[in-house]
Amino acid sequence: MTERRRYFSIRGGEWVFAVAGLPIALFGGLYAVAVLYAGVLLSLTVLGLPFVVAALLGARGLGALHRHLVRRLLGEDVEAPAGPPRPSGAMARGRAVLTDPVAWRTLLYLVLRLPLGVLGFAAAVLLPLGCGWLIGFPLWGRLLEPDLGPATWLDAASVVLGLVLAPAVPGAVRALSGVNRRLARLLLGPARAQQRVRELETARATLLAGNTDELHRLERDLHDGTQARLVALAITLSLADDALAPAPDLERLGALLDRARGQTDDTIAELRRLTQGINPVALDGGLGEALPGLAAASPVPATVRLDLRERPDQAVERAVYFCAAELLTNVAKHSGARSAELAVSAAGAQVRLTVRDDGRGGAAPGSGTGLTGLAGRLAAVDGVLRVDSPPGGPTAVTAELPARL
Repeated sequence: MTERRRYFSIRGGEWVFAVAGLPIALFGGLYAVAVLYAGVLLSLTVLGLPFVVAALLGARGLGALHRHLVRRLLGEDVEAPAGPPRPSGAMARGRAVLTDPVAWRTLLYLVLRLPLGVLGFAAAVLLPLGCGWLIGFPLWGRLLEPDLGPATWLDAASVVLGLVLAPAVPGAVRALSGVNRRLARLLLGPARAQQRVRELETARATLLAGNTDELHRLERDLHDGTQARLVALAITLSLADDALAPAPDLERLGALLDRARGQTDDTIAELRRLTQGINPVALDGGLGEALPGLAAASPVPATVRLDLRERPDQAVERAVYFCAAELLTNVAKHSGARSAELAVSAAGAQVRLTVRDDGRGGAAPGSGTGLTGLAGRLAAVDGVLRVDSPPGGPTAVTAELPARL
C-alpha cells in the first residue's frame, strides 16, 4: 500500500517542470544546435572563433538557469561548477573558454534536454488528455453525432484503453523527472577533475583544521597537565632534599619519595596518553595486532574479523585505526548496543573497514556523532564513508580506502 501511494504521489514541481520546461528545453536545444551548426560554418572565417567563444559563455548561463530550475522544481541541488579561468590577454581568455569542459558539457545537456522536454510535456499533458479523450470517446461521438447507433466494441475498447493508460501517467512523470535529475547531476555539475580538486581542498581544510585543534589540545595538555606534574615532582624532590639535612627525617623522606614515585608514574602515563594520539605504538605490528587490542578496550563487547592479505601504507593504516577507534566510541556513546563487530579486509589494493552494532540505529552524518568529520578525514586519503543505519537498527558503517597512496 505504501509503495502504491508513493507511486501516485507526484510533486507539484515535477508537473511544473514537465509543462513549463518544454519551451525552455526547446530554446536550449535549438541554441545548442544553432551554435554547433554556425560554429562549423564560421570555423573557416575570422568570425568563427569569437562566435564560438561567445556561444560557450552563453551556454554556461543557460546551464545556470537549468540548475536553478532543477533545484527549485525537482529538488535536486546540483553543485555549480567553477568559473572559467581568466588568464591575462584576449587570446589566452578565448583559448580558455574554447577548452572549457563545463561549457561543452552544458551544450551536450541542452541537446539531450530537448527530447526529454518533449517527452515530459507529453507525459504530463498529452497523455492525460489522451486518456480523457479515450475514456469519454463514446460520449464525444454521440455529442458530435446524436444519431449515432448503440455502443460498439470500439467504444468499449476505447474506454478500457483509457483506463489502462491513465495509471501510467504518474509513473511516466516520475521516471522522466528522475532522468532529468541524473542528467543534470552528470552534465551540469563540476567536471570530474574539478570535483576531485574541490574534494581534496575540502579534505585538506578539514585535515588542517583537525591537526590545528589537535596541536592546540596537545599544547594545552602539556602546559596544564604534564608541565604541572613535572613542577610538582620538582617541588617534591626539593622537599626531599631539605629532609636530608642537617638531620635526616626518614619518615618524612619516605613519604616524599613515595609521592615523587607516584607523580613520576602519573607523568609517564600522561605522556603515553598524549603520544598515543600522534602515532599509536600498537600500529608498529600492523592492523592485525592493533585492532584486536582496540576492540578489547571497547566498553561494548566487540568481535573482530580480519582478512589482511597485504599490509597497507602507513598513512592508510593510521586512518583505519583512528576510524575504527572513533566508530567503536560512537557505538559505546550513542547506539545503546549490546554487541558490535569490527571487520577489516585488505586485498586487491583496497582496504575495507566495517563496524556493525545491534543498537537503536538512526545514525547519520551531521547528527552529532562525528561522522561528518570522520568522512572528511577519510577523504584526505581518498577514502569514502557509507552509513546504513535505519531507525531501530542495526547499524553498519563502512569505510573504503585505497591500500596504496
